[in-house]
Amino acid sequence: MPRWINRPEGSNWGDFGEHDQIGRMNLLTPERRRAAVAEVRDGIAFTLSLPLDIPTIPLAPSRRPPRLSAAADEEGDVYNRQDAGGEELTCDDKVTLHTQHSTQWDSLAHRGRAFDADGDGVAEFVYYNGFRAGEHVQGPEGCDHATRATALGIETLAMAGVQGRAVLVNLEAAFGNASRAVSLADLRHAMDAQGVEVRPGDFLLLYTGFDKLVLEREARGDGAWIASECCALDGTDEALLQWIVDSGIVAICSDNVAIEALHLIMSPQPPPIRLPIHDLCLFRQGIFLGELWYLKDLAAWLLERGRHAFLLTAPPLRLPGSVGSPLTPIATV
Repeated sequence: MPRWINRPEGSNWGDFGEHDQIGRMNLLTPERRRAAVAEVRDGIAFTLSLPLDIPTIPLAPSRRPPRLSAAADEEGDVYNRQDAGGEELTCDDKVTLHTQHSTQWDSLAHRGRAFDADGDGVAEFVYYNGFRAGEHVQGPEGCDHATRATALGIETLAMAGVQGRAVLVNLEAAFGNASRAVSLADLRHAMDAQGVEVRPGDFLLLYTGFDKLVLEREARGDGAWIASECCALDGTDEALLQWIVDSGIVAICSDNVAIEALHLIMSPQPPPIRLPIHDLCLFRQGIFLGELWYLKDLAAWLLERGRHAFLLTAPPLRLPGSVGSPLTPIATV
C-alpha cells in the first residue's frame, strides 16, 4: 500500500520520489555546489554556532544545556587517568545532549500534523512525504530506546552533503531589533537594499540581532523572556509563503528561536496551524530549518563590504533516529 493517496495542498510530496526523505535538499546539485565555491574570494571562515551550552537558562522548558561527565569503565572514571607506568594520562567523557537546545538543525521529523493522507475521510498523524507517526517516527512507549525516527531522521540530512551557496539578508540593518513580523514586502525591501540575489538551491540566512540578545542575557545571568524580540518571518503572509515555495531555497536559517514570529502559537486561542512556516517548510515542502545560529560577525562583515553570498558548510551530526541536531556551521567568504 502507498503511504499516501492525498498530499497536502501546496506540498511537493512525491516530487523527488516515493521514498524521498531530504525534500528540497535534492536541489543542491553538483553544479550548484561548484557555483557556491565560486563565491569564495577572501578565504576567510566564520563560525556560525553559539557555544552549545548557551543559553544556560533555557529558552524552552524541554530543551536543556548539555551535561558533560567522565566516561567510566570497571576501573572507574576515565579522566586524568594515569596509564600503566604513571607518566601518561587519558581523558574520555560523555554528554547528555538536547539536540535542539542551541545552534541546531530541525529534521523533517520535527513537525507533523493530522492530515487525511489515506483519502478515506479520516486524518492520520503524518510527517513529510506521508511518513507516519508511531510507525516511522516512534514515541517512547515507556522505554527511552524506542524513541527514534526510522524515517526522516537527521542522518538523512547529514548524508545529503550540506554544503552550498548561501545568502544572508540583514533584517537588523533594515528594521532594527524591535519585534517585527516580516512580510514578503519587508523581505523584498531588505533584499533590494542589500542587493541580495536568491537562486534555486540556496540556503537563506536571516540576521535579526537576536544572537546578541542571547549573549547579553547570558552576561546578565537572568531569565528574561526574549523569544519574541527582533524580526521574524510573518507566517500569516500568504505571499511570503508562496515566495518560499517559488524561490527554490533548500533551507532557512536564522539567529532567532523559530525563524517565524510566535504570535500565533502564543495567542490565547491558537489556530490549528500554530507555526505556519514550520508547517510549510518541514511538513509540506521538505525545506530544512536552522535556528539559533550565531550570525553577528558574518552579517557585519558582509554588510560593510556590500556582499551577501558565500559558501556554507553545515552538516548535522550523523545520529540515526534523531529529529534534530546541534552543528557548527562554517561560512567561507
